[in-house]
Amino acid sequence: MNNLENKYGKYAVSGLSLKLVVLYVIGYVLYYTMPGIFALLTLDVTALLNGQIWRVVSWLLVPPDGGSNLFFVAIMLFFYYSIGTSLERVWGDFKYNVFIFLGIFLTVLSALAWYVLVRLTGGLTPVELAVLSKSAAPFFSTYYINMSIFLAFALTFPEAQVYLFFVLPLKVKYLGWVDVGFLLLSMVTGNSAERFVIGAALLNVLLLFMRSRNWMSYSPGQVIRRQKFRRSVNEGKKSAAGPQSLHRCAICGRTEKDDDTLEFRYCTKCEGGLEYCQDHLFIHTHVKKGEPPHMMKM
Repeated sequence: MNNLENKYGKYAVSGLSLKLVVLYVIGYVLYYTMPGIFALLTLDVTALLNGQIWRVVSWLLVPPDGGSNLFFVAIMLFFYYSIGTSLERVWGDFKYNVFIFLGIFLTVLSALAWYVLVRLTGGLTPVELAVLSKSAAPFFSTYYINMSIFLAFALTFPEAQVYLFFVLPLKVKYLGWVDVGFLLLSMVTGNSAERFVIGAALLNVLLLFMRSRNWMSYSPGQVIRRQKFRRSVNEGKKSAAGPQSLHRCAICGRTEKDDDTLEFRYCTKCEGGLEYCQDHLFIHTHVKKGEPPHMMKM
């Protein structure tokens, strides 16, 4: 991922969370003014294969929830904007772009896979298949992409606290488990199209997180330190002298000046505020204050 970011990071879309919210706002405007147009926007695979190629992207305009209550729509949009921008600040634009666009791609791919499976196993006529594809299209929406965004937020900020119904304080990690439980229950009780799109959302989270542990579980203090570090680096690049080293791995001694793709994390179990690079964060032995840091015996 770091190598990809070095090569293609300059093409990342900044402020992607805001742009997604703007799409949802446009979708809600269409919901109230021209609700019938949604029939031309959904991810209807039969219509897509019959030449309505715009459906590959137009389904992004279909908002994730109904707009019957404007107050809750506003709360929902603000909530997704907040957690999305938090992930952008911590991951960086490129990694957040990869997560969102991969989720979009997997949703489209799941719709095509569902269509092929139904066609091969259902024994349906073209007319029956078209009707079924049209009825399944609403399930292939941004709703489950947003569920995956919240799950990603819960994995990254498990100790963050939100107020349920504006009153009850709950840690995000517990709501994340509720999110997973809801998705699994929907897979069991839902139809085949719903199972495919939920599987795509969960696969997106697994692909990004099971192989990228150094993105996960940031404490509020670590987020602040990362933001201060980035500001210091940006300010240092503008000065003639250049920035001083702000991070140093306690094992190998490398700093961000040795390799600007390195990620550094503080270990909360080591006394003395020791910091480690991504290569040694998970393979060092926790030490008490004053002891020299060292790696685990393999």
